[in-house]
Amino acid sequence: MQKQKNSIQIRKVEKNINPLFVNRWSPRAMSGEEISHDDLMGLFEAARWAPSSYNNQPWRFIYAKRNTDHWQTFISFLAEGNKIWAQNAAVLIVVISRKNFEFNEKPAITHQFDAGAAWENLALEATSRGLITHGMQGFDYNQARKELDVPENFDVMAMIAIGKLGKKENLPIDLQEREYPSDRKPLEEIVMEAKFIVR
Repeated sequence: MQKQKNSIQIRKVEKNINPLFVNRWSPRAMSGEEISHDDLMGLFEAARWAPSSYNNQPWRFIYAKRNTDHWQTFISFLAEGNKIWAQNAAVLIVVISRKNFEFNEKPAITHQFDAGAAWENLALEATSRGLITHGMQGFDYNQARKELDVPENFDVMAMIAIGKLGKKENLPIDLQEREYPSDRKPLEEIVMEAKFIVR
């Protein structure tokens, strides 16, 4: 397995925070190696503990491991640009989220927000285990819904590729050039006190 560089050496951190947050990034270069079932379930366990409105836990994860009968179905959902590299993942996941509260079936306005929290837990747990994750919106949402029998009361949210880091040299040249931990907007651009300010 290719060793991840310490992203904190590349990224500019404005305040002292846990390095786990800075070391998480979204590589595309994956090795094609499988990951253990225990590791995979550990990622879902971390996601399970995310916060949610009324403790509704609206997120659901539908997955396929490489070298299984379901793998090509999940690969078929992906946009062509994502197929190029995601075929070397160990696991592909479709994230869905329940639109209504279970206890009263009223709209759960923050269900997408809550599902995002679960995805972040999963991604951080993966980073802590030396695994990599890459979230994607580039796939066929309708095909995923149909092929996976997703009910209408769930939104299809995103796909995730999980794996072990591979060599960026195995990616096409245009993707090699993008294969580095990206920086972030400065705090002053995203944080405002008392009211919205255009910056």
